[in-house]
Amino acid sequence: MVSSLSNKKVAVVTGSSSGIGYETALMLARNGFLTYATMRNFNKSENIKSIAAKEGLPIHITQLDVTDRVSINNAVTAISAETGRIDVLVNNAGYVLEGAFEHLSMDEIKAQYETNVFGLIRTTQAVLPIMREQKSGIIVNISSVAGRLGYPGGSAYISTKFAIEGLSESMSYELEPFGIKVVIIEPGVIRTNIFDSVVVAKKSKDPNSPYTQITQKMASSFEGMMKNASSPELVANIVLEAVTNDNPNLRYLAGKDAETWLDAKRNMSDKEFYKMMKQNLM
Repeated sequence: MVSSLSNKKVAVVTGSSSGIGYETALMLARNGFLTYATMRNFNKSENIKSIAAKEGLPIHITQLDVTDRVSINNAVTAISAETGRIDVLVNNAGYVLEGAFEHLSMDEIKAQYETNVFGLIRTTQAVLPIMREQKSGIIVNISSVAGRLGYPGGSAYISTKFAIEGLSESMSYELEPFGIKVVIIEPGVIRTNIFDSVVVAKKSKDPNSPYTQITQKMASSFEGMMKNASSPELVANIVLEAVTNDNPNLRYLAGKDAETWLDAKRNMSDKEFYKMMKQNLM
């Protein structure tokens, strides 16, 4: 039976235990959305539960593992049964795999894609029939400025974000006739714990690796960038802006660094941009 809460717009956010997903779930709930903050691990839900209780926010914590189709289907079916609709899906779940391309094992690359790309695909495909039936909805895919440009040591992660960019752009044509919009959010460096949970390729941990100097310089560069990183609230505000706009943009950059890098890429030749990135990062 559909609950009386169905008069609110319903938002589903993946990867809500921390960082961008956490702040986005709070932002949407604070602005009137009945928000399902989903996460793989319930043990990481205490912070958002505490704030939701303190502020009286319409947040429901829901178990959803984007790598598990049964988990996704169970969550989406339960949400639809409770509310009768899903108006917003924010695909945020993901992680960073670092390591020189030569050192990445196929298992490591496949695991990266299972979460960052196939997880997004599974969740979106589960939600789309509901949105298509109600003739409305918005899919927000959290990409990255790394979905528009590459850097050393990030080939696996970056390639997942490039995949999300192309997937989202193609989907937008197919879904528009059904009243469903697609939005891509492209953050720069964001002050979250994503870098604390970076997975480093096993072979890249070898101090005798021929790529050690490059990876050490990259680590040092990112350490410096984190000092001026944008807050996850910035991204959450942009998500809110997009989902409350009747005619949202396809892409939104998030962060001055992302804007600077993309401006440089647009205005430089490939050789000029490559040289600039080498100087700044390596």
